[in-house]
Amino acid sequence: MTKYIFVTGGVLSSLGKGITAASIGTLLKHTGLRIGVLKLDPYINVDPGTMSPLEHGEVFVTKDGAETDLDLGHYERFLDTSLTHNNNFTTGQVYKTVIENERKGQYLGKTIQVVPHIVNEIKERIIRAGIGKDILIVELGGTTGDIEGLPFLETIRQMKHELGKTNVMNIHVTLLPYIKAAGELKTKPTQHSVQELRRIGIAPHMLVLRAEVPVDSEVKRKIAYSCDVDEDSVIVAEDAKTIYEVPLNFLKQDILTPICKQLELENCKPQMDEWTSLVHKIIMPENEMKIAFVGKYLDLKESYKSLTEALIHAGANLDTKVNIKWVDSEKIEEESVDKFLQNVDGILVAGGFGERGVEGKIEAIRYARENKVPFLGICLGMQLSMIEFARNVLGLEDANSVEFDKKTTNPIIYLIDEFIDASGSKQVRTTTSPMGGTLRLGEYECETKENSRLREAYDSSVIYERHRHRYEANPKYREALEANGMEITGESHGLIEAVEVKNHPWFLGVQFHPEFTSRLQNPNPAILAFVKAAMNSEVDA
Repeated sequence: MTKYIFVTGGVLSSLGKGITAASIGTLLKHTGLRIGVLKLDPYINVDPGTMSPLEHGEVFVTKDGAETDLDLGHYERFLDTSLTHNNNFTTGQVYKTVIENERKGQYLGKTIQVVPHIVNEIKERIIRAGIGKDILIVELGGTTGDIEGLPFLETIRQMKHELGKTNVMNIHVTLLPYIKAAGELKTKPTQHSVQELRRIGIAPHMLVLRAEVPVDSEVKRKIAYSCDVDEDSVIVAEDAKTIYEVPLNFLKQDILTPICKQLELENCKPQMDEWTSLVHKIIMPENEMKIAFVGKYLDLKESYKSLTEALIHAGANLDTKVNIKWVDSEKIEEESVDKFLQNVDGILVAGGFGERGVEGKIEAIRYARENKVPFLGICLGMQLSMIEFARNVLGLEDANSVEFDKKTTNPIIYLIDEFIDASGSKQVRTTTSPMGGTLRLGEYECETKENSRLREAYDSSVIYERHRHRYEANPKYREALEANGMEITGESHGLIEAVEVKNHPWFLGVQFHPEFTSRLQNPNPAILAFVKAAMNSEVDA
């Protein structure tokens, strides 16, 4: 029978519930248990796919093409697993399903209410996510007391009674603020948050205290007594040097003993040697290097969370600290490109939507190509590398993407609909967004060209990576590009998936998002190869 750990949060949001859930899952997985994870998002959006990066941060894409909360990225990176749409759902999805069922007459004319209909739908989705797992860790987004989270909390309360006390554990993450003027850690916010949770009918078995300073045993004892929690179940989540150190910090506090006791688990000794070694290399690396990260959402770096984490993974596995030099592509347009890209070991141009900052990215790509700096372009970064090559090598001055110039006479990049119409391909799986666009979402296969950088990186003729885009490279220009030194080295049913530049130390553009499949213990091959090439470049850092 699947056992459940519910992770809730109090006082305020962004405390690190996702990292807490992922860290506990990592420790339990390394004991040999089958661990599942689920994120419940109380917002009414059906998914974050149409939300601005400035509003929501990164949209993480699962293997099966679901657009989800960025916490799923943390789960995959920590647990070294691939998740699906079953591992994340929102209030919007729940209400949408219940309303559709009511319209079909599936409730036999009953009055539809939050209890039982909404709660039962949430319950069914939780149970479904736990199938085949020893333990399902369920993280509830938001803060205890939020009106939109109440149906989820009611579900958690009911499941304790239905499943039995030894099959359910409630872990509550709260803030332990330090008031500098008083020189004290204040416990009242935690006490009030636990009281609110108890008022709803949920008694936490464990508290995880987020703090910026060390917490002594006296404060922990005070919280244990006032919140009616065992002393060994008060765990401190102090700021760590890297998020990957959090599981090790929890382990030092013997977090698994009370968890195993509550859930009646036998093995509480995880094998964390490899993880410990990688964390040591993140904190105390043998080498250092500098990558210029060219993007346009730099005021909110959460928009690039998976990519920055993927660079950390590659660095850890190469015993190197990857220092990121953030470069705003709009600033490149306003000033000299040399000012921003001199003395870097590698240049990365990330994906994005919209015309803002595009010309700056193209200038960065030109700099990388002409100055022989190792380069990786992702999604839009690949498309812009083709546009840059067409303009400056093929001499097609108006070369562009129809995303930015619908009237261009040289559409190097065009809508996928046009490819499907021209080729008649039925093999290309696409998704239609609610806003009317056709997208490629999720995992697709890609054939790699022999003797290419791509084949060398993956050591495989066929690879599988995830996509999130609606514009494609136009195959009409393939012959001209290849005749002048830009090779097509990755393909998927006629679609261009990767390009490389001959006579360059290391230049790769990929249509897919390699960062979505990168893990600490299994870094993505393309990003690993890029970092390795940058390490070996002759540019002085």
